[in-house]
Amino acid sequence: MSWLRALGDTGLEVSALGLGTVKLGRAEGVRYPTRFTIPDDAQAASLLATARALGINLIDTAPAYGNSEERLGKLLAGQRDEWVICSKVGEEFEQGVSRFDFTPEHTIASVERSLLRLNTDVIDIVLVHSDGDDLGIIRRHGTLDALAALRQRGLVRAIGMSTKTVEGGLEAAARSDVVMLTYNPVHRQEETVLAECARRNKGTLIKKALASGHLAAAEGDSVQASMNLVFAHPGTGAAIIGTISEDHLQANVQAVHRALAEN
Repeated sequence: MSWLRALGDTGLEVSALGLGTVKLGRAEGVRYPTRFTIPDDAQAASLLATARALGINLIDTAPAYGNSEERLGKLLAGQRDEWVICSKVGEEFEQGVSRFDFTPEHTIASVERSLLRLNTDVIDIVLVHSDGDDLGIIRRHGTLDALAALRQRGLVRAIGMSTKTVEGGLEAAARSDVVMLTYNPVHRQEETVLAECARRNKGTLIKKALASGHLAAAEGDSVQASMNLVFAHPGTGAAIIGTISEDHLQANVQAVHRALAEN
């Protein structure tokens, strides 16, 4: 399996490992095993430079990640063509609390705001940031329809959903371009979604491949075991790993290369 790979039928080519950026903008209300300090601009720029040097071209952000989008808009100035950017709609994080709005009106306004924050004319991938009611969002709110209209306008290249249920993942695979789902050695329930995405040639992004850092903190080579599992599946597009440690990033990239070499 190759490091650079087609993301389903979106026309996008992404690195097997993507950089999650919640830690660039938000330190409260997260579930990582250890506390961390949000890096300053020089540290964040160094992290991004290291990611590119390691061959990473995929970066994941969201309005719910504090000021991550605004920081990326400045940090990636002059580099836009080097990155595939994934952002989201639906969740806002304000005064330490998440709130959700999946209406078409908010969806459109959110994407337009993200375009300004990211300092770009188009966002490569926009996903619905689910609150857990995947089917309700898809069937009642018209969120994916609003994203499809934005894709038609050329403001978004690919649309999809960051799901939390098997049923929602299967429905999202049928109605969109990309599904983000959880898959790791202690959470394999959504393997059915991976298989369906492979059958439909839909893009997939694996979140929580290291269980939000908890697998990395475990004894043994759990990082390698997780990457081996994730990349053994033919439906896997890329894994999103959120880190602000350049050493951890390099170690994760090496683990992915070893996993790819075995498949």
